[in-house]
Amino acid sequence: MTRRRLAWFLPEMPDLLGMLHAQFQATGDGMRDLAHWADTGGDPAAALAVRAAEHLSDDRKLDLRRALRTAFSTPLDSEDLYMISERLENVMNEAKDTVREAELMDVAPDRSAAALAALVTQGVDHLDVAVAHLLDDPDRATAEADAATKCQRRMEKIYRAAMSDLQDDEDLRSVTGRRELYRRLLRIGEHMVSVSERVWYAVVKES
Repeated sequence: MTRRRLAWFLPEMPDLLGMLHAQFQATGDGMRDLAHWADTGGDPAAALAVRAAEHLSDDRKLDLRRALRTAFSTPLDSEDLYMISERLENVMNEAKDTVREAELMDVAPDRSAAALAALVTQGVDHLDVAVAHLLDDPDRATAEADAATKCQRRMEKIYRAAMSDLQDDEDLRSVTGRRELYRRLLRIGEHMVSVSERVWYAVVKES
């Protein structure tokens, strides 16, 4: 039998973890763009980069979903791959919406927003490493997932301090806008924790 004819009979084995990693890369780049946007007080070029990263992340998510439909077997349970991807997309979508809302409200990110965005970037990087080690080192995977959750806990402290500082601001429009900006950034961290929890679930299920 020729190699071409043999290939026709072999089941399709797409690199599903590689596709998920590609989505993480796009999301991680988007978080770095978000951090740059916040650190520069709302650089318009960085805002555009966040939107572009969201579109790329969505494309990578769709690549994975299509591959899951045709894959003969998967390295992890297909539901886990799907849910990690979906929850990761929530992180990227929230980042895009945060930038869009800030622009609509004409609120420039400040030092507190920059600190929150920096922690989101760190957390997503931890999750990328966690997923990379789901198969070969479950302990490392859960440790990295926990590190991402700790980033979100640190975000909560920054959020509370920033909200407290708003009490000294007498400009109601500024207070309203910054409160919404801080809340949206914190929500990105909450979505990040949701990914972390699914990583843990995948490890426990495979144990």
